[in-house]
Amino acid sequence: MAMAQTAGRTGRGMTREEKKVIFASSLGTVFEWYDFYLYGSLAAFIGATFFTQYPEATRNIFALLAFAAGFLVRPFGALVFGRIGDLVGRKYTFLVTILIMGLSTFLVGVLPGAATWGIAAPIILIALRMLQGLALGGEYGGAATYVAEHAPDDRRGYYTSWIQTTATLGLFLSLIVILVVQSWLGKDAFAAWGWRVPFILSFVLLGISVWIRLSLSESPTFQRMKEEGKGSKAPLSEAFGQWKNAKIAILALLGLTAGQAVVWYSGQFYALFFLQNVLKVDAYSVNVMIAIALALGSIFFVVFGWLSDKIGRKPIIMAGLALAIVTYFPLFKALTWAANPALATAQQNTRATVTAAPGDCKFQFNPVGTAKFTTSCDIATDFLTKNSVPYDVVTTAAPGTAASVKIGNETVESYDAVAAGADAAAKNAALTKALFNSLQDAGYPLKRDPAKVVDQKLDALVASNPKLALDAAAIRGGDKATLPVAQAIKDKLITAEEAAGATEFTVYTVPGAGAFKMVADPAQVNWPMVIGILFILVLYVTMVYGPIAAILVEMFPTRIRYTGMSLPYHIGNGWFGGLLPATVFAMSAAKGDIYYGLWYPIVIAAMSLVIGMLFVKDTLGTDLNAKD
Repeated sequence: MAMAQTAGRTGRGMTREEKKVIFASSLGTVFEWYDFYLYGSLAAFIGATFFTQYPEATRNIFALLAFAAGFLVRPFGALVFGRIGDLVGRKYTFLVTILIMGLSTFLVGVLPGAATWGIAAPIILIALRMLQGLALGGEYGGAATYVAEHAPDDRRGYYTSWIQTTATLGLFLSLIVILVVQSWLGKDAFAAWGWRVPFILSFVLLGISVWIRLSLSESPTFQRMKEEGKGSKAPLSEAFGQWKNAKIAILALLGLTAGQAVVWYSGQFYALFFLQNVLKVDAYSVNVMIAIALALGSIFFVVFGWLSDKIGRKPIIMAGLALAIVTYFPLFKALTWAANPALATAQQNTRATVTAAPGDCKFQFNPVGTAKFTTSCDIATDFLTKNSVPYDVVTTAAPGTAASVKIGNETVESYDAVAAGADAAAKNAALTKALFNSLQDAGYPLKRDPAKVVDQKLDALVASNPKLALDAAAIRGGDKATLPVAQAIKDKLITAEEAAGATEFTVYTVPGAGAFKMVADPAQVNWPMVIGILFILVLYVTMVYGPIAAILVEMFPTRIRYTGMSLPYHIGNGWFGGLLPATVFAMSAAKGDIYYGLWYPIVIAAMSLVIGMLFVKDTLGTDLNAKD
């Protein structure tokens, strides 16, 4: 075989066959990450198609299963496919993983919704999502091990760094495809059926990836080990049941991948979440900003992989962790001023105070978005957190009394949802409107959508919005529309009881009288500054992630390498990283500070920095042929 002696050689250029190995492995892994990210990016459309028709308890179960499949299942995929990869071979294992991932993704695109197939549709969707999670758990370790075992010892960091670009390129590709399809079809068509197109297009990528991978040969290091009869007969028990190997896995998790994961998720996923959900920049602009930053920064995966062949893997990873620890707070604060200066100014000038009874405020950890917080304090703090309002909680109210929110000189009383019973919806509407009015008076950047109102309710709308100085006569004399009663009920302009006996309604559109929402003024968004900050965050990602495959591969012996490196990688990225958005939000809600949750990635990164510096040895120069 032309490449049987590749691993272990030094001081030469990349052969044509090695370029093919890297391209095939990277392309397939890009495709798998593309598939994985599509589900997250299009979750709202998927939920509307498969979940919204069912009772709340059923929807919650499906949401939990989807979450588990996306992140928590990945380590189990690492165990299943890692074992197969160490027993059967690298090539055939990650050929299986890409087939599972590709077919599962394509089937999501053509799967009928719950309106057609009933309860079977969401059940099949969850099964497909679980297959995706399992396949992804096996793909990365196989691709990284396969490339590393083809690489010369003195260029392994450079070779494997191409694999490290794949997660970011997969995210980038998914964003680009979604943006293009949205622009092409339009908002309504995309929501109705166009969201399926990116899933269906993945079938083309699957065909290309499988065709290329079929032409590859087995890893030379693995093949030599098998020929010499040194393969492991029980990779799982050998990797994790023997202390000498289990210790390596624990150090790899706590000293490397846990810290790498939180920096990776903070720099890409949480930055996107922060811009869109905390700073209220519109979703399209956020996707474009992230895409530009990823396009500018992705080459540095390869740069730091190459550099790790010169100065070592460990120094670069540790430096990335240290920079993230030191600069996350100033960077995210600068991001606020660049993306939404009006919000930053309001936060600086006005801080809310929540006065509640002792024990009324709970820790709002909600990883799948299904938990309900019903106490008066939780309802108030949930509103403030979701609208990026900083606040302090004072537990001096008498037991049994409702919490109150003071914003500037105005105080608004909250409510307990359980005690309110059937009046909860009305009380929530009143609380929300009162708090938004107070925030608007305090200078927060709020905008009101147009309100559609039937003629019978116009006078009540005018009376309930004195600040708008509306003129009912002028509105009635302006533009209007006539809607059949069925459509008016469907649009929730009137209830069936209120519509009794009517056949149609006159409907007015009143500008600026609808629902409030916090916004970032597009004219005030400093695009170059935002993209520059995102680029720095991506640069940290490339520092911790670029050399990680090389060091993980070099830490484990050939006989258990696939299994040994896959599990700590996917526990770190699937659990420490996957839980980051929910944990950060819960911490910020508990403290009333949009930046407080950053302590989660900082503390985890600090843990990995300390353990990595003290106990993880650099692996530069490792001969994989000598690690059987």
